Amino acid sequence: MHPLITATALRQRLGEAPPPLLLDCSFDLMDPAAGERAHAAGHLPGALYVHLDRDLSGPKSPRGSIDGGRHPLPSREVFAERAGRWGLRPGRLVVAYDAQGGCYAARAWWMLRWIGHAEVAVLDGGIAAWQAAGGAMETIAPAAPEAAPPYPLGGASMPTVDAATLLSAPGARVVVDARAGERYRGEVEPLDAQAGHIPGARHRFFKDNLGPDGRFLPADALRQRFASLGADAARVVHQCGSGVTACHNLLAMEAAGLGGSALYPGSWSEWSADPTRPVAQSA
Repeated sequence: MHPLITATALRQRLGEAPPPLLLDCSFDLMDPAAGERAHAAGHLPGALYVHLDRDLSGPKSPRGSIDGGRHPLPSREVFAERAGRWGLRPGRLVVAYDAQGGCYAARAWWMLRWIGHAEVAVLDGGIAAWQAAGGAMETIAPAAPEAAPPYPLGGASMPTVDAATLLSAPGARVVVDARAGERYRGEVEPLDAQAGHIPGARHRFFKDNLGPDGRFLPADALRQRFASLGADAARVVHQCGSGVTACHNLLAMEAAGLGGSALYPGSWSEWSADPTRPVAQSA
């Protein structure tokens, strides 16, 4: 299915049985409790809150970011069990949303696709678009979902690439960095061990996928912009700080009909934690 859903289309589908499973993924890297507070203050009717650290990441390695980065992926089996606790069964539509331009919702979208669930979309424009379309918000905590068995794993249709693979064949893949320009260039680094970027990586700030209204650009515009990378989608590897906002670029490419790219889950937080790995900076 298309990876984006409009607020109008979502309102129409809420009357289905079962209704779409709504996941509020709002988050703030600088204040990890902010998304949960915002959810309590108002969320889409029936939406469950999923936390980036607790629900959309695995435990950090005893060696810290050097193995897996700041937001390592859980195993597919562990995430399938979590999805079952949310009441997810094959065929049920899932709509993920946030109030940050879709970057955290995109992580949930990618992970659900990663365990084989195809019926998942991100609410285009997030909470702002929902309210602009006349959608209601509620403050009452949703009823506990009826837990389902662990989601039956399908094939891993969302490929990943690790640091060793990137190091072993530099230039074989087109690495795309989704971080802000000043972090990519190495001017500042507020979160990770070193400033800079993976040598040879190209820059595509994830927020450039959005228009002034906070919605994703039309498919043709996205296609043109990603075509400037000069590589087939299957050769592209997306990374960011910790494998989160990179999913926004993966989502945008999927919306543009350019599916098949890979994610480097550890991203810069993992890469930069190992002092033996090369680092580039640019003016």
